[in-house]
Amino acid sequence: MSRLDVTIASRYMRSRRSSRLVSLITLIATGGVTVGVMALIVVVGVMNGLQSELREKILVASPHLRVLTFGRGLRLDDWQALREQVLEDPDVVTAAPFVLAQGLVSAGADYAEGVNVLGIDPDTGQRSVTALPQHFQSGDLDFRTTADDVDGGVILGRRLAERLSAFPGDRVTLLAPAGSKFNAALGAFIPKWWTMEVIGNFETGMYEYDNGYVVMARSLAQRFQGLDSAVSGLEVRVRDAWQAPQVGRRLEERLGYPYRTLDWQTQNQTLFSALQLEKLAMGTILLLIVIVAAFNIVSTQTMLVRDKTREIGILRAMGFPVRHVRRVFILQGAAIGLVGTALGTVLGLVLAYLVDQGRIIDLNPAVYFIDHLPVRVDPIDLAVIVVASITVAILATLYPAREAATLHPVDAIRYQ
Repeated sequence: MSRLDVTIASRYMRSRRSSRLVSLITLIATGGVTVGVMALIVVVGVMNGLQSELREKILVASPHLRVLTFGRGLRLDDWQALREQVLEDPDVVTAAPFVLAQGLVSAGADYAEGVNVLGIDPDTGQRSVTALPQHFQSGDLDFRTTADDVDGGVILGRRLAERLSAFPGDRVTLLAPAGSKFNAALGAFIPKWWTMEVIGNFETGMYEYDNGYVVMARSLAQRFQGLDSAVSGLEVRVRDAWQAPQVGRRLEERLGYPYRTLDWQTQNQTLFSALQLEKLAMGTILLLIVIVAAFNIVSTQTMLVRDKTREIGILRAMGFPVRHVRRVFILQGAAIGLVGTALGTVLGLVLAYLVDQGRIIDLNPAVYFIDHLPVRVDPIDLAVIVVASITVAILATLYPAREAATLHPVDAIRYQ
């Protein structure tokens, strides 16, 4: 590529009285590329932000991996020996027993609702398995109560506590699924009620946890669920969360039947698959904006070829090579692509920052699990968008450049 090619290409792009329409269409094409790149960066960033934010929220109270059993419900009797075997895996950081149950909670009014009861134990590494203890706004894992006439202490999710109007020091009643006794006189099962003291609350930012989880000590949860010394399973933290499925399969082979594993990706596979599909669909749709801008580039270059036909003929008659004529018009398309992509990238990054940091778009956490629209611009996605935009702009110039290069010098000079 010679300096002469660049000089001619830049002169052809300058606005003159006879080619102002061409210059206007060039600006429109550049603006189309700018808008397309900006929209792609923001939308793809939103999809990445949703995935990242949801992953972080999910892993607040959900471990990388759970070790459970087949055919026996959520019950693990020999969990101490099993935990030692799990900890022998080089990719396992720590493991802790947990109890997961369901029940009904009431704060004394004529209102009760279903909740998930989670029993955790700080003595076996629970503090480092999940980040839930770090989100306690009040209370701690000791679960100490101030009253002696209660069955134990519980920590409620913030939204659940606000809905029940149950705050530290208040009492709530939990209905346990286990321990119900059949009353022959009534012909029905009489449930067992537990009186609990609220000793704190937590807020994770994940609607599902904050709205429906009750946390208590593992020993109390074992009695609540009727498990005696057994637990529901083991929670496992691995070195790399993305390797949890591979670690889970390795543990299954090592432990054998009746043990099974459930990793966080499999547990939320439907959600993340839907987000990935939406990201692909939105990216494809918005790429059409860049393609529309490419058609504008084709029309711009075609009009420019017709406007510069005589000059092209003179250049060819003076010995200007065909390949250099082609390069002149490819350079113009590349310039449109570069300028439009640069402007779109800057504007897209600025808009993404404002949406993410300014939290200007609120979401309903009951539907989306999070309360604002997050944006995370991935460098790889940004590079793909930039390269694709410039490539489309250059490809759009191939047809007009070929038409200009195939002009016969005599016919071009005699044009008009």
